[in-house]
Amino acid sequence: MERGSTAAAAAGSERAARHHGNRHGRSEQARQAVLEAADDLLVEKGFTGVTIEGIAARAGVAKQTVYRWWKTKTDVLLDAFLQDAAEALSPPDHGDLAPDLRAHLRQLALFLTQSDAGGVFKALIGHAQHDPTFAAALRSGYLDEQRRRDRLPLERAVERGQLSAGLDMAAEIDQLVGPVYHRVLVTAEPVDQAFTDRLVEAFLHRADVADVAGVAEVAVVADTGEMGSE
Repeated sequence: MERGSTAAAAAGSERAARHHGNRHGRSEQARQAVLEAADDLLVEKGFTGVTIEGIAARAGVAKQTVYRWWKTKTDVLLDAFLQDAAEALSPPDHGDLAPDLRAHLRQLALFLTQSDAGGVFKALIGHAQHDPTFAAALRSGYLDEQRRRDRLPLERAVERGQLSAGLDMAAEIDQLVGPVYHRVLVTAEPVDQAFTDRLVEAFLHRADVADVAGVAEVAVVADTGEMGSE
C-alpha cells in the first residue's frame, strides 16, 4: 500500500511538473520538446519531410498544442533556430579585440557548418527565397539581431580606445562575417580556423590595430626556438 502510494505520488509530481506553465497555460517543457523535435526532424528528413503532425508526434504533444503556439512549421523551426543562435553566438569578452574577433568568427563558422542549427539555418534561408513574409521575419528575427551581436567586439574596442569611434562598423562587419556566410551558403568551401583568422588579420590591418596577443605568441615561439638552439 505504501509502495503504491509512493508510486502514485511520484506520478502526480511528474504530471505536475509536465503541465506546469505560465498563466496562459503554456508548458515550457512541452515548448522545448517541440523545438527540439523540429530540429531533430529537419536533420533526419530534410525541410520537406518536416510536418506539424510529425513534430507533435516526436515531441509527445497534441497537434493542437503546436498550432496554439505556432502557425506553420517554419515558425517552429525559426523559433528553434533563434534560441540556438542566442545561446551560441554571443561574442566573448577577453578584454582585447583580436582574440574576441577570432573566437567569435570561429564559433560562427562552427555553428553554421557543424551544428544541427546550421542545417536549420540553411533550410530557412532556402524557404525565405520563395516566401517574402517569412524572409522578413527571418531578417528581423535573426539577421538583424545577429548583426547586433557581431558588432559587440568592435563596440567594446571603441570603448577601450582600440578602435576609432568613426569606424564604419556596418561595412567592417560585412567584410568580417560576409565571407563566412558566402562559403557556407554559396561555394561550400571550407570555413576553417585558418580562414576565419585571416579575415580577422585583414580587419586588424585595415583598422591599424596592433595584435598584442598575436605578437606575444610569436615572441614566445621565437624565444623557445632560441632556447632550443642553444
